[in-house]
Amino acid sequence: MDAHDRGSTPRHDDPGTPSDPTSSPGAGTPSDPTPCPEAGAASEPAEPPGSTPAPAPARTAIPTPRPTPPDPDPDLNSRTGVAALSLRHQIGVALALALVAIAVCVHIGMVFLHVAPVNTVTRQHGGAVDDWIYPEFEQNWKLFAPNPLQQNVAVQVRARIRGADGGSRTTGWYDLSAQDGRAIDGNPLPSHTQQNELRRSWDLFVATHDANNRPIGLRGSLSEAYLRRIAVLRVGREDALARGDVLVSVQVRSRTSNVPPPKWSDEKVSVQPVFRELSWWPVTADDTEGSVR
Repeated sequence: MDAHDRGSTPRHDDPGTPSDPTSSPGAGTPSDPTPCPEAGAASEPAEPPGSTPAPAPARTAIPTPRPTPPDPDPDLNSRTGVAALSLRHQIGVALALALVAIAVCVHIGMVFLHVAPVNTVTRQHGGAVDDWIYPEFEQNWKLFAPNPLQQNVAVQVRARIRGADGGSRTTGWYDLSAQDGRAIDGNPLPSHTQQNELRRSWDLFVATHDANNRPIGLRGSLSEAYLRRIAVLRVGREDALARGDVLVSVQVRSRTSNVPPPKWSDEKVSVQPVFRELSWWPVTADDTEGSVR
């Protein structure tokens, strides 16, 4: 047997390849304390011949989260309302709120001066107060009076008309207050004219005339002319005039009736209406022109 033979598997060293350091003299006692990989592999059970080696389990790549850029204003996301707006819009909102607050304060002050007793301010600036209040913000405190109104007052009018043939006729009574009531009923935005024009004109007439319907002072004549023009205007709306007819005069009256008490009350009041008839007023050209305007 050859001296280089090792068992049945002879190994011949290649002249160009360095010899294995384990084959050098003294290799039987290795100086490296680390176990040889071949020795460890030899202790594992060998796979049977012809078997396919099991594939290594695939590793799932875990994506690395990207760093979130820092928020320039950490409190921005937590802001709500006006604070969430930009500075320019915040200034605009502040100015709008300031104007609304000033308008509310001025309105409350004007209403207070209007309903307050006569004082130094109202003597000097009463015209400015009236210009602000009338006609849209007129105040009527009769609802809170110790003895509120318990009567229904209706203003009615009739007219004398001269026909085209020269004859004369008198119309029936037109209930002007009932017309205004029908216009207001069910209307969410009734006009100020429908609510107050006729009522205020009659209140002014009563306040400036005595029990015999005689005017008291200059305001009496003014209230009479005002009520007459309203009557002429309303008669024209009723189509009482035919073609060629002429409105000669009008007469106004009031119909006042007490509000009946509730059923549980023992109060007894008369339910019969009381009429106050004024004299016939001749219709002038100023009345008809004013009604047309």
